[in-house]
Amino acid sequence: MDMRWNLDGLYTSFESPELQQDWEKLSRLITELQEWTRENLQSDAEPVAKMEAYITQLTTILQVQSRLYSFAELTASVDAKNEKALQLVERIQDMAVELVEPGVLFQKWLGGIEQLDRCIEASPLLETHRYFLTETAEKSKYLLSEKEEIVLAKMKNTGSNAWSKLQEMLTSTLLVDIQVDGEEKQLPLPIVRNMAYEKDPQVRKTAYEAELAAYKKIEESSAASLNGIKGEVITVSKLRGYASPLEKTLLDSRMDQETLDAMLTAMRESLPAFHKYYQAKAKLLGHEKGLPFYDLFAPVGEADMRFTYQEARDFIVKHFASFSDKLASYAARAFDNRWIDAEPREGKRGGAFCYNLHVIKESRIMSNFTGSYNDVSTLAHELGHGYHGECLVEEAFLNSDYPMPIAETASILCETIIAKAALEQASEEEAFAILENDLSGAGQVIVDIYSRFLFESELFKRREQGSLSVNELKSIMLQAQKDAYGDGLDHEVLHPYMWVCKPHYYYADLNFYNFPYAFGLLFAKGLYAVYLERGDSFVQQYDELLAVTGKKKIADVAAIMDVDVRSVDFWRGSLQLIQEDIERFVRLADAKK
Repeated sequence: MDMRWNLDGLYTSFESPELQQDWEKLSRLITELQEWTRENLQSDAEPVAKMEAYITQLTTILQVQSRLYSFAELTASVDAKNEKALQLVERIQDMAVELVEPGVLFQKWLGGIEQLDRCIEASPLLETHRYFLTETAEKSKYLLSEKEEIVLAKMKNTGSNAWSKLQEMLTSTLLVDIQVDGEEKQLPLPIVRNMAYEKDPQVRKTAYEAELAAYKKIEESSAASLNGIKGEVITVSKLRGYASPLEKTLLDSRMDQETLDAMLTAMRESLPAFHKYYQAKAKLLGHEKGLPFYDLFAPVGEADMRFTYQEARDFIVKHFASFSDKLASYAARAFDNRWIDAEPREGKRGGAFCYNLHVIKESRIMSNFTGSYNDVSTLAHELGHGYHGECLVEEAFLNSDYPMPIAETASILCETIIAKAALEQASEEEAFAILENDLSGAGQVIVDIYSRFLFESELFKRREQGSLSVNELKSIMLQAQKDAYGDGLDHEVLHPYMWVCKPHYYYADLNFYNFPYAFGLLFAKGLYAVYLERGDSFVQQYDELLAVTGKKKIADVAAIMDVDVRSVDFWRGSLQLIQEDIERFVRLADAKK
């Protein structure tokens, strides 16, 4: 099977007539919207007609912009030195600044409309966009003046956006010096990081040591990038009147502090159970002081599950079908129509992601597939994101953008489907390996994510006083890992550079891009428990839930399934499912000694 994606559904090349036409169209439409807002938003007369006109024009602009930006960004993600892609990304970001003025004018105007609800009720188009309109009006109080907003947007392109690009370039092009089979090589960072899943313990340790040594080449540049981005975030948050970057993140996530506190409380309570899992795994691997970081992802048991790309495809489609034919059909199309770029190679971004392309009713998935069961699980995870997009294709474009926490629901549910279905037909050794892989993933989303939340909280606190040195950043990361992992990890062998290799820290518009993963895991686990109770009747309701995630607050989305996300007990219930798996793992591990 071809392991590189096809982007022809967007454009065939950067020279294609369609791309050039869309670029010219985008420029013209933005100019027209600028003129329209200046002329029409000076009074509150005819509010319904004006709201309809603005939504129609904005939707068309964002669809064209999305198509252009997606093509450039997806190309750059697998070819970091592609100059045409990088240039187009920058041109679109510069062009997007031109939307700031009409956006600010509309938001300020909308915030002053009296009886907004009555206006919305008067129009089917506005009713469809009710949440977009009400949320826009509510957030108008955080707006600065029109001129200030334009200046901030322009400065962002030479500020945080530039720092983000630098960091992506640094990690995408970093070559790691490593000895493989007695031969000195230089390998891309994603390939070396994936060696953490290898069966051979010496390979894992060698890769870990080589990885840490490689980061020394880019540690100062990475620290400068991180300081620049977080410094900008703090400044802008204060200017807008947010109490903190976390408050802004929660508002953007359509989530409240009560929900976050309830979830974090349950997570902290569960940490001893995860420590028990890590200790049991450490003893299986011959460690007495907890796991050294390089063995965190080590496969255990005698089953060394390896997959070709074709086998991974068949495995995922088959097990997705146990949940629903619609999910299986989507996954098959994604593989067969080359919506996935799975081949690791130099210049390609590390990790994995899914990019939903509402404008063409498709998605594109990037991963770095090397054949491990973890890679299969990662593909299932990203296909879950794609399926979420599939459930949104008939929604209005402005209703297709859902907040971060709910974004992980479909992906983690798909991981759970794969793990549970595979366990049912696996041999004893394979079942043990699958169970361990599932728990390893859960540990990353609960324990490691908690460490990242602690790290970023402390980072923002100290950045208020000035830039942080490389040593300070390493020290904060190590302390966060100790606090989260406890005695589950060997404190002499941790990972001080996790702030370098995780791109989430370098998105100025996505601060605290950590707790959403925990929300997604636990919400998905809770939903899976509901699925086991309801069976087939759950599936349609689940699809309906995914379809409204772009137009409701998280608590209201959860209420569709009669779930109260502000209750600590809900989160405890979800974590109990994982703790039961931990107890099972410990029993099996003890039996192997």
